[in-house]
Amino acid sequence: MDATALRRAIPEVVGILVRRGADFASAEDAVQTALVRTLERPLLEEVRDIRAWLVTVAWRAFLDQMRSEAARTAREERLAREPEVGPVPQRDDTLGLYFLCTHPILTSTSAIALTLRAVAGLTTRQIADAFLVPEATMAQRISRAKQRLAGIPLDQPGDLSRVLRVLYLLFNEGYSGGVDIASEAVRVTRQLAALTDEPEVAGLLALMLLHHARQPARVVGGRLIPLSEQDRALWDVDANTEGVAILQSALARDRLGQYQAQAAIAALHADAATAAETDWVQIVEWYDELLAFGDSPVIRLGRAVAIGEADGPHAGLAALELVGDDVPRYHAALAYLHERAGEVHAAAAEYADAARRATSVLEQQHLLRQAERLRPSHDLD
Repeated sequence: MDATALRRAIPEVVGILVRRGADFASAEDAVQTALVRTLERPLLEEVRDIRAWLVTVAWRAFLDQMRSEAARTAREERLAREPEVGPVPQRDDTLGLYFLCTHPILTSTSAIALTLRAVAGLTTRQIADAFLVPEATMAQRISRAKQRLAGIPLDQPGDLSRVLRVLYLLFNEGYSGGVDIASEAVRVTRQLAALTDEPEVAGLLALMLLHHARQPARVVGGRLIPLSEQDRALWDVDANTEGVAILQSALARDRLGQYQAQAAIAALHADAATAAETDWVQIVEWYDELLAFGDSPVIRLGRAVAIGEADGPHAGLAALELVGDDVPRYHAALAYLHERAGEVHAAAAEYADAARRATSVLEQQHLLRQAERLRPSHDLD
């Protein structure tokens, strides 16, 4: 059976079980059990309707779960209301499940984990492996999240901006363990785009595709390769083409949002055949658009680097003065601009400082190499 098709059906099946009378936590557990059982036991014949099959197996798992617990009167009454066998209703509760899994009552970390379980259809072990934590730890995190959602209806109005924020954070978790989290983020965002008619959803999907296209060139031989030095022949042409097309369609609706603006910056990098051909002036303009949605220090950092490319390193350094030195990658940007300005002593020191502050081994090793590269010139001065 197609594992991808099974996972794609999971949010809808959870909604069906909830409407049949199961609470969200029990429904989600039952669907996960059904998914594992189905994947571990190959079918002898082809299943024509994967969704209907999964509903059947999940409902049986839910009933087994109820029967295995204490036989209280309330549970007996619930089992007595078991629906008759018949066609599965065509109502799709997937969008409601997105809203529920990203409910404001949950932390971002819990929302990401629950989205991977209930929407993406990953097992607890897969999620734990991806986040490099013990399976028991992740199981507790997901269990607490579901407990906090107890009693919140599936069809309660939700905040789409929060859903997008969680998916954006999910994509930024990147790649670790045996599960490609970035690919899962693209998949569930594509699913969300099919359920909504919002340009910002399309903008986020375009942003993910354009960044995801660079991944084959980002780490080569165990080394982190900065954007300016990447072999662009390794970029995924199809992902770039699709991302640009989705972005252009979204921008044509004249309802600009922050994800569309970020995607526009990524598209300008994708359009450049070489790093030297990048339209930095237009990138600075898009950063100005981004600042209109919120004065973020991270955006100002990116804008300062872009100004350094468009107007020269000293202009970039001046723009960087508006950014606090506690912002992630501030010292790496400062080192880069100092080096472009020919200030080797300062650049070497800042690269070393940036390495001490790096949050990943790959990034730390890259920055240390940059500092080491400048040390011979430093020693001669």
